[in-house]
Amino acid sequence: MARTDFDSLLQAGAHFGHLKRKWNPAMAPYIFMERNGIHIIDLHKTVAKIDQAADALKQIAKSGKRILFVATKKQAKDIVAEKAASVGMPYVIERWPGGMLTNFPTIRKAVKKMANIDKLLNDGTYDKLSKRENLQIRRKRAKLEKNLGSIADLTRLPSALFVVDVMKEHIAVSEANRLGIPVFAIVDTNSDPRDIDFVIPANDDASKSIELILGAVCDAINEGLEERKIEKADMEANADKKEGEVPAVEEAEEEVAAEEVAEPQAE
Repeated sequence: MARTDFDSLLQAGAHFGHLKRKWNPAMAPYIFMERNGIHIIDLHKTVAKIDQAADALKQIAKSGKRILFVATKKQAKDIVAEKAASVGMPYVIERWPGGMLTNFPTIRKAVKKMANIDKLLNDGTYDKLSKRENLQIRRKRAKLEKNLGSIADLTRLPSALFVVDVMKEHIAVSEANRLGIPVFAIVDTNSDPRDIDFVIPANDDASKSIELILGAVCDAINEGLEERKIEKADMEANADKKEGEVPAVEEAEEEVAAEEVAEPQAE
């Protein structure tokens, strides 16, 4: 069963591309036609590509790996934050910190610095400082929270990136490509799909289009997480069962041995 359908995408305006003069020829396979100087995206292909991406993301989540969502454009920020948070995945909706992937240890240091500030604020260490110094520290903490708070629990490189607007987030895409991290993305007609591993051809400017597609992929991620929980619970149950069986087997062996010893004595 498809995770989206043609009519829903149509109503969300996912088929509207950019002006013909702004198109990227590499997007030609995903363009259905031109109308009034605007390219129209083939939504049948969009449906298929969403399913393909969703299935891959589900498997990544099921294996316990992390997916980093990236969208800093105004109409996508809040949607990405909500959807990513709903499945417990990290996200970047403010300015992309250059070197976030290629220089990940430095980013982790900044996150640890934020945690250290929290610790010193809570234990009263900063209470001894002047009001001005205290205010500066709190402002620094707020800035770190704004830029890195949503990736605070990302302790290692993500296993995949999901990007909205690959032109705007070209630095993130480039870093992922350098490290061999697969990139999933909503790609509009003005963008180059060649650096994207899982292309979802669709309008990346309309909030309804973004929300519908993100909803579909996040539902798939949630399915993967739920299946992982079930499998983990089954494994633990089986492990407990095996542990319970061992003493029973040992007792049975002891009873057989006792009977074998007792029989000759009876004769």
